[in-house]
Amino acid sequence: MDKDSKNFDTDTDTETESDEDFEELLNQTHVGPVYLNPGEKVEAMVIKISKEWVFIDIGGKSEGYIAIDEFLDDEGDITIKEGDTINAYFLSSRNNEMLFATRLTGDTMGSEYLEEAYHNRIPVEGLVEKEIKGGYEVKLTGSTRAFCPYSQMGLNRVENADRYIGLHLTFKIIEYGEKGRNLIVSNRRVLEEERQEQKDALRETLEEGMTVSGEITSIREFGAFVDIGGIEGLVPVSEISWGRVDDINSLLSVGQKVDVAIKKLEWEKDKFSFSLKEILPDPWSNVGLKYPEGSKHKGKVARLAPFGAFVTLEPGIDGLVHISELGKGKRINHPREVLEENQPIEVKIIRIDEDKKRLSLTMVSDEQDSEESDDYKKHIASGKNKSSESLGTLGDILRKSLK
Repeated sequence: MDKDSKNFDTDTDTETESDEDFEELLNQTHVGPVYLNPGEKVEAMVIKISKEWVFIDIGGKSEGYIAIDEFLDDEGDITIKEGDTINAYFLSSRNNEMLFATRLTGDTMGSEYLEEAYHNRIPVEGLVEKEIKGGYEVKLTGSTRAFCPYSQMGLNRVENADRYIGLHLTFKIIEYGEKGRNLIVSNRRVLEEERQEQKDALRETLEEGMTVSGEITSIREFGAFVDIGGIEGLVPVSEISWGRVDDINSLLSVGQKVDVAIKKLEWEKDKFSFSLKEILPDPWSNVGLKYPEGSKHKGKVARLAPFGAFVTLEPGIDGLVHISELGKGKRINHPREVLEENQPIEVKIIRIDEDKKRLSLTMVSDEQDSEESDDYKKHIASGKNKSSESLGTLGDILRKSLK
């Protein structure tokens, strides 16, 4: 009896555990539909792409669709693929089908969605039709017009207002009044959000010392700013070239594509420094072979200082002719007394200090003058000796005559 009772209890426990496991499994597999409010933003995975629609999985056995036009570039190519994760905004549900959009366009906008776009910060697409006082008139959909101030167009100050006329751009509605009859939009807000997303992505991948590609956005006296897509950094004038840079505009221009090395990343201060010269060969790497001590070279006076003249042999290679080497043996108070900037001269390498990147020079002309002076002195001395010998011979002759 006890044995049978024990077996009965064991079977009962097994049956109870089995029921609990089945109920838990059933709860895990039975996921109800997802309910969303218009304008709500979701993160979804692309599961299928057709000729007209992109279908997305939003979880809970629920699917949505987006017009494929939103994912075509200027050449008409699709910019996404199955498996990609995207952000989208829920618009409406019809016949159990959920319509989404990454931004509101003329096809999906409808005046009923404008207020939702304003409250939920959904991007809207618009055509910049013309310039009006203080900004632009933008056509959103049908007869709906909006105003975009100059300050809200683009990331930087508008220099050429006409460049935006006729463009289809993305905006955020920043003011919604009179039931949609008074709308103010901002293109700047969209670009700032995109830039912040790019910046966050760059923060995970960028490291000091890396080489990246960018575009020059502005040029100042102290350097050039380069946008690498997400952040903008400064290339100081000292990092533009290995040589002396007197006019940045003679080397660089706004809109120019460049490769730069990352010098410093200060994310908290939003300050970034780049270098152009670091991706170029360092001219000092073989200076000992190219400019050995005792060799003569032609150069140009780059700068005059109280203690001497700096001479450029090539971009990045400067040497110093000390003031004591100037003046052709005469004492001078300043190198400008014998030289002027940009004057071509020939110099001789006296000493090389590769660690400190210094060259000591002397002017070849001075050296030649010194050699000629020594030769002249030797010549005079030689002449005197010959004259003494001749006079001595004449004395002998006179003495002989007197005798």
